[in-house]
Amino acid sequence: MKTLFKRFSAVFLAVIMIAALAACGQADTPAAVETDAPVESSESSSDDLTINVMVLNGTTGFGMANLMYSAQNGEAALDYNFSVETDASSVTAALINGSADIAALPTNAAAALYNKTGGTVQVVALNTRGVLYLVADSSLEISSFEDLRGKTVYAPAQNPTFIFRYLCEANGLTPGEDVVIDNSYAQPADLNTAVSSGAVQLAVLPEPMVTIASSANDKLTAALDLTAEWDKVAPAGSLVQGCAVVRREFAEAHPAELACFLNEYKASVEALTADVQGSAEKIQEAGIFAKAAIAAKAIPNCNICFIDGADMQSALAAFYEVMYSVAPDSIGGSIPGNDFYCVLG
Repeated sequence: MKTLFKRFSAVFLAVIMIAALAACGQADTPAAVETDAPVESSESSSDDLTINVMVLNGTTGFGMANLMYSAQNGEAALDYNFSVETDASSVTAALINGSADIAALPTNAAAALYNKTGGTVQVVALNTRGVLYLVADSSLEISSFEDLRGKTVYAPAQNPTFIFRYLCEANGLTPGEDVVIDNSYAQPADLNTAVSSGAVQLAVLPEPMVTIASSANDKLTAALDLTAEWDKVAPAGSLVQGCAVVRREFAEAHPAELACFLNEYKASVEALTADVQGSAEKIQEAGIFAKAAIAAKAIPNCNICFIDGADMQSALAAFYEVMYSVAPDSIGGSIPGNDFYCVLG
């Protein structure tokens, strides 16, 4: 029955998509998936194809947990081989050598990979908006960026620092003069330990580390939601930190299966929103995060999403514009072209 279901799903999707999608890889328009191949070919490939999907542990992978659970129990429409990684470089290497077909990555890593490989990967969906918060000891009265004038804020290296620097400048603070951004704790986990112990009283942290630190130190408060602060000074909804990417070769060879994956991925994210506790348990079971209780508490503040199509492109393009102005190397030295966006009709 599972094989018949797969064949029916692939044929049905391929028939619908033949009329709906344009060719992938055009330089001046968002790329769409080519669907001129005969339906029989899609049916055969769907039957025999195993889709290799990599996710990072942490918030970038949260939305995939329900789909991973379905696949493990033989309930997914397609055959998937999922793996969870702790290092983005392992995921990008797998996309380059072809051992991964689809992956969940930070948005800056996706852009850097596109630039490094000459466009061999495309983004198909956003999965996480902003996850950063300014946490402060309750003895400090922080309710705006102006309250940070003259203070030292600790932040992890790379993207958290770049995003926070942009927000400081947009709010009239010059880093190094009006506010000090200290990267002594370059890794989020190290900074989390320092904040939890009380050694650091003012820091930029991502969820779920905000939840972890707050559980260990009841004097902490999330003084500023940096996603909300971003929306005040940049296009609303353009702080997007996680995405799903696909190898361009895979997208062009298997358009119906890619569309089916996206439908299942969207349903997986919707299930997370509908059942936070149950999804948190699946997150722990999949190895995406160690403790279901912490994940459940953090999920409402993680801004997990599923955004594709034109909305994906407009949000991500605006984010890359900002990141290029602040730290061009963080996205590979240039803003990805329109062919980076794989938009299904």
